[in-house]
Amino acid sequence: MPGMVVQALNRRDQAAPRLGFTCSKKIGNAVTRNRAKRRLREAARLVLCETAQNGFDYVLIGRMATARRDFADLQKDLTAALKRLHATPNEVADKGKR
Repeated sequence: MPGMVVQALNRRDQAAPRLGFTCSKKIGNAVTRNRAKRRLREAARLVLCETAQNGFDYVLIGRMATARRDFADLQKDLTAALKRLHATPNEVADKGKR
């Protein structure tokens, strides 16, 4: 997705979903990275309560556009990424290619 990278791991249990955030130094200085992580946290708070599945670990990775992308578009990116991840549970998320 343009605003973020989302990775998911199925732990194969029914425990509550877990969530992690990361932004590398490629994104910018500490102020930019922290802003990107705050935006990812808020988008996750609003979107994951509806779409997260039990037994999954999610990692949201900030990209260059995360800190400046429109927030509504950031939420749409997260929703689309989660739909794509959960639509192909037995395949690799990148269109089934290995």
